[in-house]
Amino acid sequence: MYHKTLPYRIFSIFNNVFLTILSVLCLLPLYHLLMVSLSASAPANAGLVTFWPIGFTLEAYAKTFDNANFLSSLWVSVERTVLGTGLALIVNTIAAYALSKETRVFRARNIYLWYFVVTMLFSGGLIPGYILILKLGLMNTLWALILPGLVAVFNIILLLNFFRTVPKDLEEAAFIDGAGHFQSFIKIYLPVSVPVIATVSLFMMVGHWNAYFDGIIYIRDSEKLPLATFMQTIIVQADMTKLDPEAIANLSQRTIRASQIFISALPILLVYPFLQRYFVTGIVVGAVKE
Repeated sequence: MYHKTLPYRIFSIFNNVFLTILSVLCLLPLYHLLMVSLSASAPANAGLVTFWPIGFTLEAYAKTFDNANFLSSLWVSVERTVLGTGLALIVNTIAAYALSKETRVFRARNIYLWYFVVTMLFSGGLIPGYILILKLGLMNTLWALILPGLVAVFNIILLLNFFRTVPKDLEEAAFIDGAGHFQSFIKIYLPVSVPVIATVSLFMMVGHWNAYFDGIIYIRDSEKLPLATFMQTIIVQADMTKLDPEAIANLSQRTIRASQIFISALPILLVYPFLQRYFVTGIVVGAVKE
């Protein structure tokens, strides 16, 4: 009966209209960027393109995919995202499983937990981090982009709080049947923790895909730059030396940049809808301590 009252209907209509308008406003810049990338150079440079392409052409995308530097940066970002997310999931879920145990099971739990929490408040700093990567011989390698962010304490806290909500009876039944902690972790905790795992995976994927600053610091060769760093170089710093000179002559910088920005944003836009349904559950349950 509550859902049929007039005030609730008015609120529901207002809420739906407001969220629809907000969604459209969020999508309009990306849609406009797509239209610019599909337009001819003259109207794009003149700022005449709004919400429909003028002089429709796919030449900007053809030139973008002919650019060896762009393709190599795209592949580096794919490698970084896949390896970084996969390895971080392994490390963080194992750490969260151990820290989710009570002190009678894991006596040093509180010591390790506070050790991790302190790193959220204080970091080593940029210069010590650079020196560490340099001394380890990781400069100009993919591992310099992956290893420093392998342990994410915020994700560990989400995971361990979610693991605490798993009924203890399931684990005790597994122990009675002869299972150990590793088997319990693989066969019980991971299957029922899909929402929070999907949530932290999304965090990690977006973080790796959009990270650009570490590429500026640790990568020296242009062919090893991740895509975000490559885009920052040609858009923010306006360094067009990494683009094909013929592409610059025949097309406007605006259409080429628009096509590259849209392509760089597309992978996350394609992945997010599949993980979105787990997002709210993973955040709510993982963020609330039992």
